[in-house]
Amino acid sequence: MLLRLVIRDFVIVDRLDLEFSAGFGALTGETGAGKSILVDALSLALGERADATVVRTGSEKAEVSAEFEVAPGSALADWLAANDFDTDTCILRRVVDAGGRSRAYLNGAAATLGQLREAADFLADIHGQNAHHSLLRTDAQRALLDEYAGAHVGALVREVGDLYAAWKKLREARQAAEQDVAATARERELIEWQVKELSVLAFEPQQWQEIEHEQRRLAHAASLLEASDAALAVLDDGDAAALEALQHASGRLTELTTYDAAIGDAAQLFESALIQLEEAALALRRYRDRLDLDPARLSELDARIDAVTQMARKHRTTAEELPDVLARLVARLAELTLAADPEALAACERQSEAAYRKVAERLSKERMRAAQALTAAVSAAMQELAMVGGCFEVALTPLAEGVSYGLESVEFLVTANTGQPLRPMAKVASGGELSRIGLALQVIASQSHAAGTLIFDEVDVGIGGRVAEIVGQMLKQLGAERQVLCVTHLPQVAARADWQWSIAKETQGSGTVSRVTPLDANGRIEEVARMLGGVKITETTRKHAREMLNF
Repeated sequence: MLLRLVIRDFVIVDRLDLEFSAGFGALTGETGAGKSILVDALSLALGERADATVVRTGSEKAEVSAEFEVAPGSALADWLAANDFDTDTCILRRVVDAGGRSRAYLNGAAATLGQLREAADFLADIHGQNAHHSLLRTDAQRALLDEYAGAHVGALVREVGDLYAAWKKLREARQAAEQDVAATARERELIEWQVKELSVLAFEPQQWQEIEHEQRRLAHAASLLEASDAALAVLDDGDAAALEALQHASGRLTELTTYDAAIGDAAQLFESALIQLEEAALALRRYRDRLDLDPARLSELDARIDAVTQMARKHRTTAEELPDVLARLVARLAELTLAADPEALAACERQSEAAYRKVAERLSKERMRAAQALTAAVSAAMQELAMVGGCFEVALTPLAEGVSYGLESVEFLVTANTGQPLRPMAKVASGGELSRIGLALQVIASQSHAAGTLIFDEVDVGIGGRVAEIVGQMLKQLGAERQVLCVTHLPQVAARADWQWSIAKETQGSGTVSRVTPLDANGRIEEVARMLGGVKITETTRKHAREMLNF
């Protein structure tokens, strides 16, 4: 669950440090007070995109940090460990500067937005304002059904998409092969020649480095030998060789230390230098004895380097990348070889289609099971939400050819009254009915979501009275299992909360800031009374508020 939210210079929030409780919490306040800004700030921490507009006017940057509880051995703990993050806690942090640049952190370490979003799947599920309108789209309806069906169905959806892409690629290859056999044959002939040419070259990157090193050494062998001989002549081999004179001088200095110890430091340094010079002379002799002048070998290496360089230039790449070029050509040749045999290509296409349909049929069974459960749950919720006689159904229509998301389309059908036929939700439901059905769908779907925190941002727009009280009961029940946060204008919903915060705007200097006040029992009575009575709050209104709160 969400433990703490820290906000700095975000929109109209200057500084907020909020600590959250378990259960169902209501966030209330006047319209425009900034209630949804808290949800926006949390969304930012969970990986939503941001720009410079989130930075409070006059500030250099906006910063949001959200801390969540991590249960030992949970899926979240496993994900954190797999991604090399500390598993004791989960703190997501975002910093956005005035130029719009954003940085993300997870448990103090730099993270990508993708990692924040992956973590968010385990942490929170946010339902925004008017989210029910998106449910008029069939793609959103399919996504909600798949989410309700469980994480394993999401994995099946991704697998079906991958298999469909592979099948589609083979189908396009077979069609192309049938349409232009001559062009395929010409390309295959060219690539066969290129593969043979590269294979004969037998280039290996490791040997290439060794060849270049040997070629440089042989190319400069004369200079290396001349320099070695010159150095040896100065040290030991020439008429005026220095080593003998230096050895004599070193011996004299060592003898003189008997008369004056002060000369000992100089004598030791002299002796050390002499030893290094003697070792240098020995090393030069060994190097000179190994160094050879081999024009034939140099010519061979020059030819090899020239051949490799020419081949790299021909393929417009570097010598080191020639093996990758060969691998790509071999792969393309395999494709063209298959394309040259339409029957073999068609057989591969059939195999790919069979693999797709096998997994897609598993997905269809899971969707059918979830559709039946969702149909029953939403139909039952409609009766509670003052839509007695209404009915909801998830319709799965088979698609003979199959598509990237499976073998069926998904559409939500609804009837608001007894005896009326089921029709697409977008064509039947009124604004108020759509709000209620959408809220029921979100609450029911959230029950199957892995996230421990559920946030509803004014999802109760368009309802009131008895229906609002039922919605409050639904959120209260949900709060017994998860942490639920709800931004609401409805006193019937707020009264059902386990705890409540009041959010208001204040004028500070020349600007406006948002303030959050946790409410005690008296504070909740006053706030619910305000929500009931508007500007003027009477004792009667307060009494009504106490009754709603059971205080």
